[in-house]
Amino acid sequence: MQMNDKDAQYQQVSKDILAVLDGEDNLTARMATVSCLLALAFPERFFWTGFYVVDPAKPNELVVGPYQGTLGCLRIAFGRGVCGLAALEAKTQLVDDVHAHPNHIACDSQTNSEIVVPVVDKSGALIAVLDVDSTELTAFDARDKKHLEALVQKVFAQ
Repeated sequence: MQMNDKDAQYQQVSKDILAVLDGEDNLTARMATVSCLLALAFPERFFWTGFYVVDPAKPNELVVGPYQGTLGCLRIAFGRGVCGLAALEAKTQLVDDVHAHPNHIACDSQTNSEIVVPVVDKSGALIAVLDVDSTELTAFDARDKKHLEALVQKVFAQ
């Protein structure tokens, strides 16, 4: 595997994640494993990698879940920030420059770009969002979107 080949890196980390999670049903363990292995696979680009989980007591609010990185925001209302927008619209958000995004929440000022992927369960209900931040501008593209969407589908909706 060429380490500069993003597609090959995603294919390998996806294979690793699925192997580790084989037979594991616990949602927290699944999210922790995905966060850890993604962060380890892309240390040069993934500054913050983790999940914001739909709060069962407040179904229009996300609460920080398992992650790798600096301190995250504790709670995010649906519609607020890039994560809240992904939750509200149930659509992946790809932001090249978070400082130019009118709705961005600065949980860590080192973040410059971000991708947020909605996570749904087997029934199609939103359970979380996968949030990946980078200190680089324009760190994420359509290939990241394709691979991260496929990964969360395989891990959480099957």
